[in-house]
Amino acid sequence: MTKRTEWRELREELLAEPGAAEAYEAARIAFELGKSTREMREARNWTQAQLADAAGMTQPAVARFEAGGTVPTIPVLERLARALGTELVVRFEEPRSTA
Repeated sequence: MTKRTEWRELREELLAEPGAAEAYEAARIAFELGKSTREMREARNWTQAQLADAAGMTQPAVARFEAGGTVPTIPVLERLARALGTELVVRFEEPRSTA
């Protein structure tokens, strides 16, 4: 009989692999950027096609971005920010304490 592994243990094993933690963090950031963009688009009652048109992109590219499927470049983020009438702000911050 095979030993069952808890999801937490499996996740820890996978994240211990070389480069896995960095890839996980990149995916988290992509997801958060996409979510934020979708929320701003929806607050304006825009479709993905309308945002794509305003940003000079295609609707499928906007859909992939909003789903966290792509890690955008700074120029793409700037185009989306302008299209949404917002300002792109990129900064470094000290890590939050987890204690």
